[in-house]
Amino acid sequence: MSKGRQSTVAFHPQQRRQPTLRIGNVALPLPEVIKRAIAAYNGRDWDGAEQLCRAVLRVSANDFDALNLLGIIAAQSKRLEEAADLLGRAVAVRPDNVPALSNLGALLQELHRFDEALSQLDRAIAIKPDYAEAYGNRGVALKELKQLEAAVASYDKAISLKPDYTIAYYNRGIALNELKLLEAAVASYDKAISLKPAYAEAYYQRGNTLQELTQLTAAVASYDKAIGLRPDYAELYSARGVALRVLGQLDAALDSCDHAIGIRPGCAEAYNHRGMVLKDLARFNDAVSSYDKAISLKPDYAEAYSNRGIALKELQQWAAAVASYDRAISLKPDLAQAHYNRGNALAGLKLLGAAVESYDTAIAIDPGYSAAYWNKGIALLLNGDYARGWPLYERGWELKQRGEPRCFSQPLWLGSESIKDKTILLHSEQGLGDTIQFSRYARLVAELGAKVIMEVQKPLLPLLRDLAGVAGFVEKGKALPAFDFHCPLLSLPLAFKTEVATIPVAKAYLRSNDGRVSYWANQLRSGTRPRVGLVWSGSATHKNDHNRSVALQSILPYLPGGVDYVCLQKELRDADKVALTQSSILYFGDAIKDFSDTAALCDLMDVVISVDTSVAHLAGALGKKTWVLLPYAPDWRWMLNRRDSPWYPGARLYRQEEAGDWAAVFSSVKNDLNSLVVSANLTDENSEMTECLCPG
Repeated sequence: MSKGRQSTVAFHPQQRRQPTLRIGNVALPLPEVIKRAIAAYNGRDWDGAEQLCRAVLRVSANDFDALNLLGIIAAQSKRLEEAADLLGRAVAVRPDNVPALSNLGALLQELHRFDEALSQLDRAIAIKPDYAEAYGNRGVALKELKQLEAAVASYDKAISLKPDYTIAYYNRGIALNELKLLEAAVASYDKAISLKPAYAEAYYQRGNTLQELTQLTAAVASYDKAIGLRPDYAELYSARGVALRVLGQLDAALDSCDHAIGIRPGCAEAYNHRGMVLKDLARFNDAVSSYDKAISLKPDYAEAYSNRGIALKELQQWAAAVASYDRAISLKPDLAQAHYNRGNALAGLKLLGAAVESYDTAIAIDPGYSAAYWNKGIALLLNGDYARGWPLYERGWELKQRGEPRCFSQPLWLGSESIKDKTILLHSEQGLGDTIQFSRYARLVAELGAKVIMEVQKPLLPLLRDLAGVAGFVEKGKALPAFDFHCPLLSLPLAFKTEVATIPVAKAYLRSNDGRVSYWANQLRSGTRPRVGLVWSGSATHKNDHNRSVALQSILPYLPGGVDYVCLQKELRDADKVALTQSSILYFGDAIKDFSDTAALCDLMDVVISVDTSVAHLAGALGKKTWVLLPYAPDWRWMLNRRDSPWYPGARLYRQEEAGDWAAVFSSVKNDLNSLVVSANLTDENSEMTECLCPG
């Protein structure tokens, strides 16, 4: 899109005695030749106008009008250096000619010689203080020099002198946008559009600003309006694709990016945006290919290298991702996003110290980079540095990584104030597993003398009703009772200054319902074989599900005989249904009503085997023997380089040693299941022997 730079074209031939110039058979005074040159120019005969001007200069090398017109022709023919020389010579002849000074300033802007441009425009304004166009051009130069407040002031002056100055409103909107005065920028674009209803560029920039305001539906409408005016403009479809992507309309976003590419196959930005959509569609290889195309079209495209690294990270090609980020940084060292993404990839490689350094660099470039603070906190927690990690974990609210922040009039409690004889609301956040894991803190809060009310998700109410320390429960979303303080569950470790060694841990802090245990005992096969509960996949909408969940078909060959297997999942994916029906695994489906049923089934198992889902936390909280299957880059709560968990004494962790390698994990599980079967058989044999030795 146009950046809105302008040139003011004006001609002021001087009536004065000049030598004559023979044109054809006629000898004409130079002013008459200049008039003919101007007429040729206005008639779009630029070659004729140029020939006449050059003829004048052969007779009078310093003729102002010839130099000025020839400079304008050269500028419009994109011979910018030549144009600057000609206009500079014209201004040297007539240093008080305001239009020429303004034109020279506009041209110097095109050459990115912004300091020189500003000097010429200031000279024009000093001579003619009411010259609106000079103020408008001056605003462009100031913006490019990053003197944004001064640029806005210059546009304001131009508008005060010329209230219908459309392009000044447009350029003012761009400067206000860079100042992050977004609402004011939209208002400035709106004014430009009111003066020029067919102003496609203004609708485009307005859409970009509305995106920054997260008014995405309005942004799409603004792009659609611009497309109606300029249906052949690829960048409009590309930007529209970005907004549709954030709205979650991924198929429409992909179509919009593809339309941009159809209009202009060389549009690198459209390929970059297309890659972002493909990444969100979990088509990571296709995303990498799209970024590669963007880079081939624009080899210095730092943002595309950075985005390419994200897709490679999702493919768990960590080293390749780091290399892509390094290339982005070499092209644009101050690209905070690339340093941040590099930190994520290094964390995936378990190089946590280097990851923290990358996050720190991103923060140094952009001190308000909430995501960098948050992920630095995650890396510290993963590394067991809880003292530094918990405070940064609070930054998750700024990103809605911990859900929507709650706006209570009552104060947030993070351990500083006394809560003796006060009522405190502990409220759930994020997933069901998080609520289960951190509900253990309720007892500690109650021991400080507080009355504890817990707001939790509906499926967990039957499970948590006997939780120690809780005076009452509220279903999430229902009306709340009176309280004095509140605290999100995952802020409690910060409130209690939890270190790895001080995690409040008990063999079991939750218990199942006796009635549900009896019910499910009757549903299970009777016998002496070990019972093993299985969970191989979690919610498909989880952002990391493609790394944590596995296909049932892939794990079946590693499940030895001599065991009764029970599916503890309620939901099944279509791909797993056939494999399940062809196996001997018991499946109860909708008969599992809530977590009290799942807890009862867990209690009836000898071992629960689960990928990183809420059931893993449930079994751990019940004190059951729990085997957790973890990807190469695990969630922070499982830490690194240990087979046990300080959060759950009964947990055993099975980790990928190479990214994506579940086979080695399943092999370890199979070996331990075989040991479980052998142990169970030995127990049966010993029981029979004992019976034989007992007196009759």
